[in-house]
Amino acid sequence: MPLWTIYHSQDTYTDLEKQELSAQLVKLYPVLPKFYVSIVFHALSSQNFFIGGKPAEKFVRVSVDHIARQFEGDEVLKRKWLRMVTSTLKPFTVDRGLDWELHVDETPFDLWLIQGMRPPLPGSKGESCWIEHNRPVPLPLLDGEQDAFQTRQDP
Repeated sequence: MPLWTIYHSQDTYTDLEKQELSAQLVKLYPVLPKFYVSIVFHALSSQNFFIGGKPAEKFVRVSVDHIARQFEGDEVLKRKWLRMVTSTLKPFTVDRGLDWELHVDETPFDLWLIQGMRPPLPGSKGESCWIEHNRPVPLPLLDGEQDAFQTRQDP
């Protein structure tokens, strides 16, 4: 799952703009089930948002937690992805005269549960099933294959 947390100055985005930005962010992950992509907006007053010890009035801070996929040291892919993110965020930041910052954390896949289930492995038949249903569904083992869908037994 990518979890996007967007901290922004109060009144920076309308509800419609949040929906538009969220739709654009989901498009950054074409190989994932759409329900994996979560976006949380936190509007903060200048009394609750400081940069360098001073109130932040025109600032957006984006924190992304990647769990479903990691870059695993692929520097070319990292740069390409950051360019795509920058392009996606530009109309919602730079083009509005806002300062912004982004960081990405990568959490190990094996420390992730959805509805108490371990998500299916990337590119697996199980993941295709979750994409088709656009929600987590219990997955059976196929033809006696060990953990054909699940990464391992549920906790």
